[in-house]
Parts: sequence; structure tokens; C-alpha cells
Amino acid sequence: MRVGRIYEEIHLTQFNTLGLSEITLAALAAKGYTEATPIQAQSIPALLEGRDLLGIAQTGTGKTAAFMLPSIERLVASNKRPQPRGCRMLVLAPTRELASQIAESARQYSKGTRLSVATVFGGTSIHKNKTDLARGVDIVVATPGRLVDLIDQCYAILLGIEILVLDEADQMMDLGFIHALKRIVRELPSKRQTLFFSATMPKTIRDLANQFIHEPVEVKVTPVATTAERVEQFVTHVNQTEKQSLLTIALRDESVERALIFTRTKHGADRVVKLLAGNGIAANAIHGNKSQPQRERALGEFKSGKVKFLVATDIAARGIDVSGVSHVFNFELPNVPDQYVHRIGRTARAGATGMAISYCADDERTYLRDIERLIRQKITAVPLPEGFLAESAKIKSTRAPVAMGRDEQNGRNGRAMQDRGGQNRNGAGRNGQHDRGPRANPHAANSGEGRRHGEQPRGDRPQGERQARPEGQRQTLGASFGGARDGAGQRPQGDQPRFYGPRKKKFSARPAGNGGQRGGAQR
Repeated sequence: MRVGRIYEEIHLTQFNTLGLSEITLAALAAKGYTEATPIQAQSIPALLEGRDLLGIAQTGTGKTAAFMLPSIERLVASNKRPQPRGCRMLVLAPTRELASQIAESARQYSKGTRLSVATVFGGTSIHKNKTDLARGVDIVVATPGRLVDLIDQCYAILLGIEILVLDEADQMMDLGFIHALKRIVRELPSKRQTLFFSATMPKTIRDLANQFIHEPVEVKVTPVATTAERVEQFVTHVNQTEKQSLLTIALRDESVERALIFTRTKHGADRVVKLLAGNGIAANAIHGNKSQPQRERALGEFKSGKVKFLVATDIAARGIDVSGVSHVFNFELPNVPDQYVHRIGRTARAGATGMAISYCADDERTYLRDIERLIRQKITAVPLPEGFLAESAKIKSTRAPVAMGRDEQNGRNGRAMQDRGGQNRNGAGRNGQHDRGPRANPHAANSGEGRRHGEQPRGDRPQGERQARPEGQRQTLGASFGGARDGAGQRPQGDQPRFYGPRKKKFSARPAGNGGQRGGAQR
């Protein structure tokens, strides 16, 4: 790959000087946009010429308009019709939220044209995706996984693509989409315009770019791996058990107008929301275990201001483009330092300022050092607020139970089925192997077979000291279901067994000498 010019100007430029059409300028004016951001000013002229582009820019710098505006211009100028089951422009994004955000921008920027826009991502009806693509679409915004599904089912044909955009390529690599990307590229025509955007540009990402772009113009609006200059960054060293109290106190401050709170896990996000609610603070969670309607509702309430606080995992937060986010709280520091850059980029958008506050426990100090090494600056440490212990005592316990979603409950129940020496009820080992072993005898006298490792045998009597009942009082197994038996274990004449409902084959008694078969069926 031969890199062309490198742009690093930071001045603002008027949109009407970039060669855009009157229709596009009218769409921008309707949104109140007159001045282009640095990446827009540097990208648009080159893209109008049909050049490939390698863009190194953080989120919130105006990337979407940088590639969407000139692409719409080129699509309108070529005046072609999309092929059935195909599209003319394909934008690949790592998450549903980002894909939805890009598609919405495409619809706004293409007002006044006849261009059609469709989204293709998981959590939505695949039948609708097939219907949208059946007659052909001008612009498709997709996540790689769902698009590959449609390609494999022959409902998506990519031979007519004129423009390919890979947005946030570093995040797609982190999410393991590399194989899906290569699968998609094999379906594309070799003659196309390719735009490749990433917030960071390590060697692995640049090697990936080499496979997609040809003699690109490189646009770099900020140094690699640096954070937004308008974000004030602070860190507080705190015990893990005190984080919830510290967050609760911080969110009660009126200066926190709208905040994103980041956790490393989905369960952690649900836990934070639950504990905030217990202390009278409304918040929503957004993560991969949430259904698409739940994610859209949570994001919609956050955007509208109905709910001021949104707790998110790194993956789900991609594409959250909400103005007015005053604070970002890193409730848990990311174990991948690049994620810190993406997280704090959710504030200080569109020229505003913002604040990023991180809570660092003792076991997270290594993560903090990695982050500071990546962003090439020391994050300012601030102490716990005055009176923290007194205020913390008034906050409900951080050990409160958490209401889990159905998916998490199913996952936990599945783990609970694994028993007892590492096997589940079916004899499956911890690694999921189903080599069923011998079933423990449930009636062994206090043998403890099949119980948890280390559990004491049932009853208080030591093994071997069971006392015999007096003759005539002894009961055999099943007496409670089959009626009383005499001392010899025989049922009196006419005393027939009682059943709860009609006898069913699968509950029938085993034939004599059946050797472990039930009703003739092999166990």
C-alpha cells in the first residue's frame, strides 16, 4: 500500500467550499451545519475524486458525514439502479447501535434524492432484511455477522457495490470479525472505492487495511492513540466494594447532566442499575443480553433525557452518538486500553467539553498503567470526597441481590446443573462431554453418592449403625405409593396400588430382568 498525502490541518472549512451539490448543502443547512470538521474538510475533496481513503480519527470527530456526504454525491452522479438482492454502497460497522446511527445519518443527508437506505444486523427480522434486499438498495449499513448469513443464503449479492466503507475497523478486529470481513470481501468487485476508518492504527490494523484499500489518501486528524483534548480526565483509587457508593454520590451532583457508566461485564451493568435504583437513581442498562427492542428503548430514553444515566458495556456503547453527555464514568477500567479511548470519546462531542472519571481498585492498577502508556499522559488522581464514609453509610448495601434477565438466568441455571464432582445430572463432564457414567444409587444407605464433594451423609447416625425397625413396622420402597404392606413385604389381598392419574408408558414398572431398561427403551 502506497500512502498518499497526509493531512493534519485543524482549521475549520465551510461546506460550500468543498464541491458538494446544492441538494447536499441544503440537507446540511437543515441540520444547522455550515462548517466542516477537520476530518470532513480533509476527506470530502479526495473522496469526490474517487480516491480510496485511510482515516485515523476518534469517534465524535464527524466521520459519518466525512464519508457519507461525498458517497451520496457519487451515487447520485452515477445514476445507476441497484441490482436485485444487491446494493451500491455497503457500510460495515461493529455494532447494531452504530449501524443504526449511520443509517439514520444517511437518510438525513440523502433527503431530496431518490436513494434508498436499509439496515442489516442481528436482533431484527431476517425476513425483513431479505425483503429489503430483494428489489435492491442503494445504501446498506450492516454488521458483518448478519450480512454473512444473508450471503450464505444467497439473499445478498455484492457484485454491484461501488463504495465500501469499514467504520471503526479496530473495534471489528477486537470483536473477532476478521474472518467475516474476509468472507465479505471475496464477494466484492475488485473495482470499487474503499474507505477505511479506525480510531487507532496499530500494525495489525494497518496490515488489515492493506488487504482492502489501494493507494489511499491518509487523513489523520489526531495523533494515534491519543484521547480527545476537550475531555478532562480523572481517576480515584478506591476499594472495589466502595465503588457503588462513590458512583451514587457522584450521580447526585447536579453538575452531572447526562452520564454514561461503563462496566466490563453484562452482569456488572445490570448490578449497577439495580443498586442505583435501590438508592433512588433511575438508570438503564444496554448490553449484548438485551433484546433489540430493549436496547432501542434504553437508548431512546437516554437520548430524550427521560433517563439521565445509561450503564453500558464496551460493545453495546459503540454507536451511542448522543449530544450533551457531560460525564463518562469508568466504573470498571477496561482491560484493553484502546477501549478507554473509545469510552471517553462518548463525551466532548460536536465541540463540547466533557469529563471522564475512572474508579481504580487495587487489582486494576495494571490496567491504569497500560491506559496511561497508550494515551501518553498521566491521568490526574483525585482523593475520595470529604465525608465519603459518612455518606457511604447512608447508601444501601452494595451486596444487594440483582435481578437478572432471562438469558443470564438460563446461563446460571445451566452452570448449576453441573454438579457435584464436576458432572451434571446426565453425567456430562465440565467440558460438555456426555459420556454418561454409572448412576449413583439414590437409596444407598447414607452412602453420600451423587452429593456435593465433601457433603456429610444424610442423617445423624454413623454408617453401619442403622437400627432395625420392629417386625411388622418395616416398610419397603414404594409403600407410600402402592399401599401398606405386611411385615413380609406382601400387599394384602385387594389392596391395589394407587396412582395419580392414568398409568403412562414412561412411568411403567421395569420388567423383571430388564437390566436397566425402562418400558423397553434404552436409557
